[in-house]
Amino acid sequence: MTEELPRNHGEQPIAQLMAELALRPADLVGASTEHLTFKMVTRACKGRRLTPNVKSKLLRALNQAAGKEYALGDLFSY
Repeated sequence: MTEELPRNHGEQPIAQLMAELALRPADLVGASTEHLTFKMVTRACKGRRLTPNVKSKLLRALNQAAGKEYALGDLFSY
C-alpha cells in the first residue's frame, strides 16, 4: 500500500503576497494567458495540494499581475 500525501497544508505564502500586493483572485485570473480559474487560486491560498502544472500557472499569473519575479518557493511551503 502506498501512503497518501496530506492534501491540506494550511494558508500558503501566496495568500500573504496577494494581500500585500492588494491583489484579488480576479486579478490573477485576468492576468493569466493560460486556463486559470478562481477555484485554482482559492485552493492555492487555502493550502490545498496542487499539481505542479497548476502551481506553475499561478506563478506566471502572479508574476504578470505583480510586475515582479517570484519563485515557486516564495508562493508555496510544500
